[in-house]
Amino acid sequence: MSWLVSLGVLSALIFFHELGHYAAARLMGVYVEVFSIGFGSKVASFKKWGTEWKISMIPLGGYVKMKGQDDSDPANISLDDDSYNTKTPVQRIFILLAGPAANFVLAFILYFIIALGGPNILSPVIGQVVKDSPAFVAGLETNDTIRSINGTNISTWKDMAEIITTSEGSLNIEIQRDGFIEYKILTPKITETTNIYNEIVQKKMIGIGSAGVTHKLELGIGETLSYATEQTIFASTLIFTGVKKLLFGEVPAEDLGGVISIVKLTSDATDAGWMAVLFFAALISVNLGVLNLLPIPALDGGHIMFNLYELIRRKAPSEAVIIKLTIAGWVVLFSLMGLGLYNDINRLMG
Repeated sequence: MSWLVSLGVLSALIFFHELGHYAAARLMGVYVEVFSIGFGSKVASFKKWGTEWKISMIPLGGYVKMKGQDDSDPANISLDDDSYNTKTPVQRIFILLAGPAANFVLAFILYFIIALGGPNILSPVIGQVVKDSPAFVAGLETNDTIRSINGTNISTWKDMAEIITTSEGSLNIEIQRDGFIEYKILTPKITETTNIYNEIVQKKMIGIGSAGVTHKLELGIGETLSYATEQTIFASTLIFTGVKKLLFGEVPAEDLGGVISIVKLTSDATDAGWMAVLFFAALISVNLGVLNLLPIPALDGGHIMFNLYELIRRKAPSEAVIIKLTIAGWVVLFSLMGLGLYNDINRLMG
């Protein structure tokens, strides 16, 4: 059942992305011939508002086929008034940006819903204390709750970690232990650790780990909006940075995941509850938005690149250049998909 839910989530995110393109195209007066979720043979379809809406056999993406735009044959154009080709570069860029923008908007909505439901967040309760670390020497113990650092109240593990990482000099830490308040003074130590991208980095630490205790965030309307905005920006930055590191070889290629990883992780999130599903769906939505902005001709970002060229040079790229770059784009895209699938299979095999 969880696998069906994960496929449903992925299809919904793709639908929202393509709906952004569809709405923008119709707004710009472009005729949309086909709106498809999935590729390959048609499973089911119906016609509405002049568009064929269909579900296809391979649920690994989707597309909106506009009049005059055909990625499989870039030379196949139309000069009718309701064609994509007859719109200005700015109008075409608006249509192309609408898909990724829809994913960012959807992520914001999902994070907003999560905030309304009261997301669980790590409490500043100490689990492991590393031997001979600043925390160990200062006398911090397992199950101590950190209440404040240098007079700043601490309510989450994240707040505590940020203060420690950016601190200067010694820290005056207020803790709660067995119902009593105690104060400890220590100085963070620059320690070698791994970051979220599995890179070895140096950062200030005091030598403690989380006990895994969580509490619900109680947020007002203003705080809910701030939470949704911050989480959307954080997820976007996280994925943009990850893509950059992958392209520049700072993150190994074997860390790249494909659609199997997405479905499996979403399935795991389903087992953890609806809040986890919403979190992961929001992250994948941002991921779809970011990846589609890459300047690869087979993606929205590649088409935006062609239109920016036309906007700046006052002429469209030659048909031969578009065809060659589009073919190269498909090669890159299928290579990345193949690498992701290869890594997924290797992970599944242990």
